[in-house]
Amino acid sequence: MRIGTLGAGNMADALATQWARAGHEVFIGARTPAKAEALAARIGAGARGGTLGEAAEFGEAVLLAVWWEAAPDVAEAVADALDGKVLIDCTNPTGPPDFTLRTGGGPSAAQRIADAARGGARVVKAFNTCHESVWRLTPPVFGGRPLGVPLCGDDADALDAVRGLVRDIGCEPVDGGGLDRAGLLEATTAFAIGVWAAGGDPAAMFPPVETAAQAP
Repeated sequence: MRIGTLGAGNMADALATQWARAGHEVFIGARTPAKAEALAARIGAGARGGTLGEAAEFGEAVLLAVWWEAAPDVAEAVADALDGKVLIDCTNPTGPPDFTLRTGGGPSAAQRIADAARGGARVVKAFNTCHESVWRLTPPVFGGRPLGVPLCGDDADALDAVRGLVRDIGCEPVDGGGLDRAGLLEATTAFAIGVWAAGGDPAAMFPPVETAAQAP
């Protein structure tokens, strides 16, 4: 698959490197093309770099990997090139010092991005639950279990494409429902990050699946 990234930061680096290793064609896009070209050179495997528009044109799937505050503007700037494309939103509308949800009044960051792309992109919320260092693991497996990656989206073919990209890095896709549930995923992630930042273990909040649904 041809994959473009909108952004040349840590998330683009981590995921594009994994996908290039899995045999996908990668094009890094950034506001500063020289930064994109430098990242593409580090990734190797035939990766190329250039502008945001070039990356959006190149990709069958496009990873939006910029700070969430800038994400709608970036999506709007390349909306024509994103028409019909799978647009993967890995942004998190939260941050220090309090890690509250910055979109608590709605709509979700994912929906704002879809609206900014003028409805032409097939948006899937994914890869927002972990720090970029986790996506660099080969593979992300913990206690013998592959990491689950929640996906929220409305287009069946787009979801299938992203499920494949999840499996290509050694993870397992988790069905999170339609794009209308992306706000729940963003809120859950913001809450978990806050727990982790305060010294807690978010994973300790949930029992194993085989016991979670048992009647008391």
